[in-house]
Amino acid sequence: MNNNGKALLRTFAFALLGTMAALAAEAAAWGPKPTTCPAPVPAQTRCYTGDDGAGALYWIAIPQAWNRVLVMHAHGGPETGPPRLERSEADLKRWAVTVKAGYAWAGSTYRRGGYGVTMAAEDTERLRRIFARRFGPPRRTLLHGQSYGAGVAAKAAELYAPAGDAKGPYDGLLLTSGVLGGGNSAYDFRLDLRVVYQYVCRNHPKPDEPQYPLWQGLPMESKLTRAELAARVKECTGVGLPAAQRTREQAARLKTILSVVKIQERSLPGHLNWATWLFQDLVQQRLGGRNPFGNIGVAYQGSADDAALNAGVARYAADAQAKGALAADSQPTGRTALPTVALHAIDDPTAFVELENAYRRIRDAAGTGGTLVQSFSAEREHSYLSDSEYPALFEALMDWIDKGEKPTPASLAQRCVALMPSYDTDGKNGCHIKPEWQPPALETRVPVRAP
Repeated sequence: MNNNGKALLRTFAFALLGTMAALAAEAAAWGPKPTTCPAPVPAQTRCYTGDDGAGALYWIAIPQAWNRVLVMHAHGGPETGPPRLERSEADLKRWAVTVKAGYAWAGSTYRRGGYGVTMAAEDTERLRRIFARRFGPPRRTLLHGQSYGAGVAAKAAELYAPAGDAKGPYDGLLLTSGVLGGGNSAYDFRLDLRVVYQYVCRNHPKPDEPQYPLWQGLPMESKLTRAELAARVKECTGVGLPAAQRTREQAARLKTILSVVKIQERSLPGHLNWATWLFQDLVQQRLGGRNPFGNIGVAYQGSADDAALNAGVARYAADAQAKGALAADSQPTGRTALPTVALHAIDDPTAFVELENAYRRIRDAAGTGGTLVQSFSAEREHSYLSDSEYPALFEALMDWIDKGEKPTPASLAQRCVALMPSYDTDGKNGCHIKPEWQPPALETRVPVRAP
């Protein structure tokens, strides 16, 4: 080799070393950094935070006596606004029982706020890879999806552990309080809420404000705040006041809204918020201003005068392209190889328990219904259930994976009772699984849409 060739080789080698150093520095910048664990995470746990390099932030917690099983947590929501590390910290604190039970825990904020099921599934998988690079491959990896995150986890299971593939990075799937079945069917009732609420209250928007199709959620230029919307809801329905302090008109309006849309009083403000700011994000930021929700032909029932209600509510036709785009992003196919365990409160005020029936039908149609075990608890909460129920679900899922012992709702209930002395230390949570209970069809609660 002549001198020119040697010089060129040295230049290439230096450039390669520089590139490798840059990549190493970049990985270090994005890598997990030790931090103090928040209470109530058990003492001696190692906690880390970081940036995944794509915009998402995360928390990781590894217990002192780690059982070498990693739980990837997909959080609920979705929240609008930029990612906040506090969001992932709040999830870790809420599910600290996972770490107490010996599992490592990792949760991403997702790379941006707003709707995006496939995006969030990708972010969850990116964090799993970061964990494996930094701490080594775990013996098993479980996906745990909560609320909206259950749809995210179900999507991740189909993307990274599809049916027929026994070599994916995940071993099992846990779905709790799941918003399942895809955004199309899961959010139809929130359009119903908007049109029924506006028919009854006529203050969102007010008559002297710019009018807009309610499926838009809110005009992008609107300055309406959540506090202002809450005040309007209170003025119209008396929500937030003791029942005895509501006027007869407020009580009648509230009864109409709750009866027709079939939601609970305590969840009205939250659902209306999602039907405002989440719809604003979903429709105008993600779907190019096109409407995925329609109510043409829907027959609303439950008011004092259904004929007048159905003649007076606003009617909208869904855009086929918008429906297709939302389905492509969020609709489960059911095609996953993962054994799946689910738990849902029967009286969940946020995610209708009937969504589990919709997901069951999807899994059965895909031929994977035999690897789905659903359980239902006599609880009235959405965001968190009993402390001992989560370890029971994780243990049952692990025995299914490692020993081939498929759980049943009855065995889940028995396992939960056995774990109560270890996890329900305050005596307030208990086990509430009802083995024989099954959810009605979603159509019994949300009117069927036109094709």
